Amino acid sequence: MKHKFWKWVTNEAPDSFGSNRTLYLDGQISDETWWGDEVTPKAFKDELNAGSGDITLWINSPGGDCFAAAQIYNLLMDYPGNVTVKIDGLAASAASVIAMAGTKVCMSPVAMLMIHNPATLAYGDQAEMEKTIGMLSEVKESIINAYEIKSGLARTKISHMMDDETWLNAKKAVELGFADEILFDQKKGNEEQPEAMLYSPVTVTNSFVQKLKPKKPLQKVPAAFLENRLALLIH
Repeated sequence: MKHKFWKWVTNEAPDSFGSNRTLYLDGQISDETWWGDEVTPKAFKDELNAGSGDITLWINSPGGDCFAAAQIYNLLMDYPGNVTVKIDGLAASAASVIAMAGTKVCMSPVAMLMIHNPATLAYGDQAEMEKTIGMLSEVKESIINAYEIKSGLARTKISHMMDDETWLNAKKAVELGFADEILFDQKKGNEEQPEAMLYSPVTVTNSFVQKLKPKKPLQKVPAAFLENRLALLIH
């Protein structure tokens, strides 16, 4: 089996949030790891349900395959225990969707969360391109569902934020409802905090953006294949 982008650790004693198990999600959410081996989604589900009690999920990921992220989100939402999400570096793109599955979402004061529109490369004639456009539109709506459930923001506002590829620091994420609290914050609102910042791609340095680009080029995928994968998630 290929190297997994997640790792489970059983805690010797419950952590500060009462969790007995910790799940680490690091690096790119690889479609090859998730879909290249048919037993991989089942393996994640089996590992998730192998124990009981609350879970702490640490996320530091630039994102990756949105369909893999959607299935992880669904499994975590369906888990009977509490899931405390801790974003210690970055939860971007598909990783931000997984973060929305947290019963409580906490961000490091130096962490970032990024949301944007889904993207793909496809080939074919005009009909194939129109199918791909329609598929991307539906995928966007499904992603908005997750953001709306967590934040309570209007769908139109979320859609515009995705169109603009919006970057949120911890304070802004809490303010907008994408996160619940800031890690290591001992003030808890007792002192005036600096104004929250919302970053657009213009304010993010080129070097930072380069680090988020996939190491391998995006592969061209026929629209029919993408539709089949989408169908797997909604049945």
